[in-house]
Amino acid sequence: MAKEKTNPNYKVIAENRRARYDFAIEDDLECGIVLQGSEVKSLRQGGANIADSYAAVENGELWLVNGYIAPYAQAKTWGHEERRRRKLLVNKREMSRLWSATQREGMTLVPLVLYFNHKGFVKLKIGIAKGKKTHDKRATEAKRDWQRQKQRLLRHDT
Repeated sequence: MAKEKTNPNYKVIAENRRARYDFAIEDDLECGIVLQGSEVKSLRQGGANIADSYAAVENGELWLVNGYIAPYAQAKTWGHEERRRRKLLVNKREMSRLWSATQREGMTLVPLVLYFNHKGFVKLKIGIAKGKKTHDKRATEAKRDWQRQKQRLLRHDT
């Protein structure tokens, strides 16, 4: 992933920062997304939000549900619907793996990052996740605070 960040075409559009707090991410997968022209132009301007969205496997297809892409002002008549369901593109093997993962108890598909890859295509990284309980969230927060404090102490010693 470090290679992609140095590429001038790589650009993060929207990130679901809350997902890593609310869910324990077990595995992640990059997938394509079917968009209309006005949606791509809106994404180039940075108008998207995937914080409240999720991915669902329905009838052998993968869908992004409740993802928000802002309307494109110049596309007056032929604009797009902001919160429509968008089809995600994965191959059959990945689809069966995702479907079997969601059939397990407590597992869900959470969008993590929406970005332009090095070729300029819009990609969505989804994670196979399990919801965290409140005590797990507190433990994660305490661990993060301890790491921050440790870094601060090491910085002052040198």
